[in-house]
Amino acid sequence: MSKEPAMTLNLEPNFANPDDFYERLIETHRGLSDAQSADVNAKLVLLLSNHIGDMAILTQAMDIAREGHEAQE
Repeated sequence: MSKEPAMTLNLEPNFANPDDFYERLIETHRGLSDAQSADVNAKLVLLLSNHIGDMAILTQAMDIAREGHEAQE
C-alpha cells in the first residue's frame, strides 16, 4: 500500500483576482466591532481549516503565521 506524498503549503499567488478577495474580506468586517471582527476571523479560520483537513498543511500555515510574534507574558 503506497502513501500519497505529503503536500506542502502553497505560498505562491493563487488568486485569479486578489483584489476581489481583499474587497470581499474587508466587506465581511465592515461595521463590526473589534470583538465581532475577531470572532468572524476565528470562524473563518475554522471553516477553511476544516475544508483543508490536512494537519500537516495546517501546522505549517500556523507556524508561518506566528513567525515574528513572540508570546506575551
